[in-house]
Amino acid sequence: MDDKKTTAFYRFIRWLVRLFSPKYRIVGGENLPDGACVIVGNHCHMYGPIAGELYTPGRHFVWCAGEMMDRREVPEYAYRDFWSGKPRGLRWFYRLLSRLIAPLAEHIFTNAHTIGVYHDARVMGTFRQSVAELERGSRIVIFPECYDEHNNIIHAFQDRFIDLGRLYRRKTGEALAFVPMYLAPALKTIFFGEPVFYDASAPHEEERRRVCGELMDAITAIAAAQPVHTVVPYPNVSKKHYPKNLPLEEYV
Repeated sequence: MDDKKTTAFYRFIRWLVRLFSPKYRIVGGENLPDGACVIVGNHCHMYGPIAGELYTPGRHFVWCAGEMMDRREVPEYAYRDFWSGKPRGLRWFYRLLSRLIAPLAEHIFTNAHTIGVYHDARVMGTFRQSVAELERGSRIVIFPECYDEHNNIIHAFQDRFIDLGRLYRRKTGEALAFVPMYLAPALKTIFFGEPVFYDASAPHEEERRRVCGELMDAITAIAAAQPVHTVVPYPNVSKKHYPKNLPLEEYV
């Protein structure tokens, strides 16, 4: 994809992951602009980041929690985000596991095509690096779901990533495309929808809401149009609680 230097150990891990993870076909690839764009998808636990790294066409970078790129920060973040909901009697094991994976996580996420995302002053570096890559024609892959419920397909989006549209317009004078992506592990398919373009002439807060809303609506519509299948939700819940992709009025 580019000239980024990676270790032999990382390349071996990447080969193993590609060998044993689901093999996806791509539907709607014609909706991806030839140059820069932001691809916005459902997280699907680790399926989303893995598919984003392995199957996004062209030069691309995946937004990654910055805590997973620093072994000192991995244990607390991994336990809180992945395993804090586990049964109380097993939590000691997951706390231990979160410490054991720290060196490996740091190695993987610093070698992969990632851009670290932070929730403090370091976030400015996230946006600077992202816009620089967009200027080079790269695609930025983002999974912006949070724990607020939206519907049976996706959870609500955090909307600050839309600021890339304003920053990119300032740098290039061009409208940035945000492409909706629906990842369906059950169907072994990645769907790309029609892009939503940032409008710099509208008030920025309104554009945040509009672009996020249209992206969530597009992903929901893509999912609902497919054969009935199990959706991998954002929260780390038991598989018996995974929803189906049925329209809301039919979902029970």
